[in-house]
Formats: sequence, C-alpha cells, structure tokens
Amino acid sequence: MKLPARVIVTGAAQGIGRAVALRLAARGTHVAVWDVQAEGVEETAKQCRAQGAMVRAWTVDVADPDQIAAAVADFVRAWGEPDGLVNNAGIYEFAPLENVSEELFHKQFNVNVLGLILATQAGVKLFDSAGGSIVNVSSVVSTLGFPNASVYSGTKGAVDSITRSLAKELGPRGIRVNAINPGMVETEGTHTAGIAESEMRQQVEAQTPLRRIGQPQDIATLATFLASPDSSWVTGETFVVSGGFR
Repeated sequence: MKLPARVIVTGAAQGIGRAVALRLAARGTHVAVWDVQAEGVEETAKQCRAQGAMVRAWTVDVADPDQIAAAVADFVRAWGEPDGLVNNAGIYEFAPLENVSEELFHKQFNVNVLGLILATQAGVKLFDSAGGSIVNVSSVVSTLGFPNASVYSGTKGAVDSITRSLAKELGPRGIRVNAINPGMVETEGTHTAGIAESEMRQQVEAQTPLRRIGQPQDIATLATFLASPDSSWVTGETFVVSGGFR
C-alpha cells in the first residue's frame, strides 16, 4: 500500500487516534499527533518513535484556532506541507433530553464539529497542488437512534454532512474527504465511562453479527487506506465499520 508522506492525526492521545498514528508511523509516514491530553499524546509519540518513526506531538485543543495555527506552523517548519489529515478528536456525553444544557451542547459541538472544521480549514491551506486526503471519524450514532444521545448523535450527523459537502467543494483541488462511522469500540474512554463492561456492551454484541465490539485497530486499518493514494478515486463516502451492527 502506498502511504502519504506527512499526516496530522487529531485526538491521538489514546484509542482510535493512537492506533491510526501507530499504523501510519509503522509504515514510514511522518505523523503529527495532536490532543488536548498532553501526557497521552506524548505517550503516543513515544510508541511511534519506538518503531523508528518520525513523529511530533503537540498539545492542541482543536476548538481553539490559535492553538491549531501554532501547531500547523511548527509542522511546516519541521517537515513541509502535510498531505493527509485524520480528524479523530471527539468527545461524548450522554444525557436524557431534560438534562441537556447549553454547556453540554456547546462542549460537544465545539470539539466534534467546530474543531473538525477548524483543523480541516488549516490543513487544506497547506496541501500542495497534488491534493491530499481528509479522513473524518464519525459514528454509527449519526444514523442509528440511541436514547440519551441526542447531542452526540447530532454532532456526528453534522460530521457526515460536512464530509459530503467538503468532498464536492474540495474535489476539484484533488482533496478527498471521507468518513468512517465506527460502531462501539473498546478504548480507554469506554472503560472510563463504564461502557466497556456494561449491559449496553452485551446488548450491542448480541445484535452484532460478528458478536464482538470493535478494537481501535479495526478502525485504523480503514483510516490508513483512506489516507493513502491507494484510495485515490474514493471521496464523499461514509464507511460503517461496526461488525455488521445496524
């Protein structure tokens, strides 16, 4: 598989983002790992370097355009222009309708939607005439109804729509935009939230044809393909990776 030369991965302190960074780095891609969690993103960089990879870590809040601008400028000084961006940064918080507040709404939309737009805006300015690839990590909740997930589902529905819109807008510049919609994936986040060992997990596994939830590597495999020139005629698509869960 051909791999992009220089890629930015957001939300790379753990879980899917770390798995994507490690997979790209293991195949020779220069990887910039961004996350608001300083300790986690440095650990990701450490693991990438252990594979002999070129990697740089930045503590970045993707909802802050000034932090993005500083990280991008440093990237260019070090390596030149990126040719790939994986928008994985995201947060989730579930609440019934009566408990949805303005704070909860803006917290999730600022990271999951605004952050994705700001990172993409900064990244595409640097892609050269050959174009590049943007991979957005969405979720099956964008189309499947889950109780207590109205705000989170709304953010991921927005990600899907943004993906389709930007694919048409940026396609003439040779920039491809695709989304991956994972089902439930076992990450540090799902363990912290108590989901990994919950009744919800058991219910999801029972309804999943492959009878298991995902692992970060399951998503990283597709993200690497979509970031690579091997997917050069694929854009505007949303790929459900859920073990068959619908």
